[in-house]
Amino acid sequence: MNEQGLSNISPVDGRYAAVTAPLAPYFSEEALIRYRIRVEVEYFIALCTLPLPELGEFPRERFGELRAVYQDFSREDALRVKQIEKITNHDIKAVEYFLKERFEALGLAAYKEFIHFGLTSQDINNTAFPLSLKEGLETVVFPAVEKLMDKLKDLSGQWIDVPMLAHTHGQPASPTTAGKEILVFHERIRIQLNGLRAMPFPAKFGGATGNFNAHHVAYPEIDWHAFAVVFTRQLGLLRSHPTTQIDHYDRLGTLFDGLKRLATILIDLDRDCWSYISMDYFRQKIVAGETGSSTMPHKVNPIDFENAEGNAGVAIALLEHLSAKLPVSRLQRDLSDSTVLRVAGLPLAHLLIALQSTLKGLGKLRLNREAIGADLERNVAVVAEAIQTVLRRLGVPEPYEKLKELTRHGDRITREDLDAFIDGLDIRPEMKDRLKQITPFNYTGIIPGIPD
Repeated sequence: MNEQGLSNISPVDGRYAAVTAPLAPYFSEEALIRYRIRVEVEYFIALCTLPLPELGEFPRERFGELRAVYQDFSREDALRVKQIEKITNHDIKAVEYFLKERFEALGLAAYKEFIHFGLTSQDINNTAFPLSLKEGLETVVFPAVEKLMDKLKDLSGQWIDVPMLAHTHGQPASPTTAGKEILVFHERIRIQLNGLRAMPFPAKFGGATGNFNAHHVAYPEIDWHAFAVVFTRQLGLLRSHPTTQIDHYDRLGTLFDGLKRLATILIDLDRDCWSYISMDYFRQKIVAGETGSSTMPHKVNPIDFENAEGNAGVAIALLEHLSAKLPVSRLQRDLSDSTVLRVAGLPLAHLLIALQSTLKGLGKLRLNREAIGADLERNVAVVAEAIQTVLRRLGVPEPYEKLKELTRHGDRITREDLDAFIDGLDIRPEMKDRLKQITPFNYTGIIPGIPD
């Protein structure tokens, strides 16, 4: 952590700054300004390409210079926009005036009044925000999810054939394998990631109240709705239509709900890993220099999973507010959506921390085969399900009730108890031998294969 980080209020910019730094190019104030300028510049270029009559002579070879305004956007540029905003008290107008200054510097002052032509602020905001969200997720968050999935897949492959006692309702249950239980989380996360990748990112582009009023009165012969569809598509977005002054945010609400489900699955994974560590099924690799407790030297705490759970919980709370609040607006627009949307990067930061912490925790795990095996040995009663099911097939009356009486008398039954019960059954000898061969180590059912 640098000195500046010590004075930041939010831990995502302080304590966890090294983890969340990759999100800054997408969700910082400087990034927001750059994305707004990008939309404004691309809109001007689209008007030239259309072309509007007054822009028909704009030199196409200078499009590259215009794009360089946002491609080479600097900290000094961002500070200049903020200086202008102190005067305008309006962030989008500050962007417009900044671009007019750049046009003048490029010798393009004759065209500067077509910057932000006919637009309202939300045409820029409701295009810039989804674009930053799209690129931030695709560049930073989704790859982090994929790394976690790769680790889960690796652990599943290592442990897929290791029998392990399952626990339903916290009680010993029919055995599974350690790898299969990890694979369950890989599959759950895979489904959510695929769903998130398939979601379109919306853009609102339609003037002050969504009807292109100003555009239409200036150029009634142009199909502005068709223009907006093509323009937003070129940015990789899907235009929302019809709208009020702002996007209705229903699609973004769906996206935030999907991210919330992903964070919920992470919490489930973190808590299971924590529980397996407490049961001594998993042990943690010792990291030189790390301290588990300030007073108990022996402790190696599952802090990575606890950290991940906490950050995933914060992400869920913020995502839940975003998905519930954003689709609600008074009449054609109020400002509350803009205030809330500015924090869209914050839950992603907490989600990224949770992903990284979970991955770090998984990297420390070591399977304690001895403890897992000992637990299977102690709980031979879990094969009662197998025995009573075979006995049903053989027509033995009330097999469930017989096994219930055997296994629930209060004392832990042994292999000898079970074999004695089998010997007393009126079934063929070969079936008795078959039942005796069922153990907690081989009664693991059909284990799924590891995906390619």
